[in-house]
Amino acid sequence: MYTHVSIEYANPSNLDDSIVLNFRLRDNTVAPKWVKKLQEAQSLNIQIDEPGRFYGFGSIEYQTEFALTKMQKIIDTINAYHPLIERKLTDIHDQDTLNYLHHIFEVYHGLLNKPSKFFQKAPGPVQQALCDLNNAVHRCESITHGAQPRHIVTYYRSVRGFDTLDEEDYASFEDIHDSGVLCLNYIEIGKDIQCLTLDNDQYISDEAFKPFRHYSADFIVKFFGVPVFNASKNRLQVAKYYYQNRDFFMDRGLHRTHNLLKLGFPVLADLDNPPDNVLELLETRQYVKSVTLT
Repeated sequence: MYTHVSIEYANPSNLDDSIVLNFRLRDNTVAPKWVKKLQEAQSLNIQIDEPGRFYGFGSIEYQTEFALTKMQKIIDTINAYHPLIERKLTDIHDQDTLNYLHHIFEVYHGLLNKPSKFFQKAPGPVQQALCDLNNAVHRCESITHGAQPRHIVTYYRSVRGFDTLDEEDYASFEDIHDSGVLCLNYIEIGKDIQCLTLDNDQYISDEAFKPFRHYSADFIVKFFGVPVFNASKNRLQVAKYYYQNRDFFMDRGLHRTHNLLKLGFPVLADLDNPPDNVLELLETRQYVKSVTLT
């Protein structure tokens, strides 16, 4: 039985310059399911999609410039194939434009396991740009929401979108946690109640409301904590949003305390004996070289 997952972080300019951080797996119902999915992806030699997908490191000015430049390159790639996107993002705080861009992603990419006809016909670079559009939106939002340091590991070429959480798994969701938690990543294409609350999205279709149901080998490591005060404030905001849109949720059988409206993420593991300067060490080592179960 596995007890830990070890992640090797390397300098993207010199992969021999690396550190290994160890995370102790939680004793809950979700961790074994995630371990199985990770083993499946690795047994098929599926590589991490974007080993350098780190957020919240460097100055706000650097992060902002990087995010806007990346977004424009994605928009240019898509529009060179077909002029879909009529707006340009010039300010990462422009949530309305971010919502618009996310809606473009939802419509022209398609929902989980339901790729759109446009996506299926598009050439590879355009398909990749549509996928990257989603990540680019969330990169901008991460800065506006506090630029908290974290990274995401995804295996998009693995079988995904068929495995769903069981009722007992929702007990593993946490919205209050210490720094150094490894969590299951949200893989739905759409938005959960948390995102709907934060984004005030006027573009999203009803069918793009997607609670956290599915799981895969994808995960997120958060190098920041969420204290009780912050979580309590967030819970109040979500509750207000729920009651303002109560008919929408009740029509779907979702009462306020329903599992599908749980906040936070399922926690899979905790950083074991972290060095005091872990963030400093990661400043120059933002490339996930390997993920190993031990």
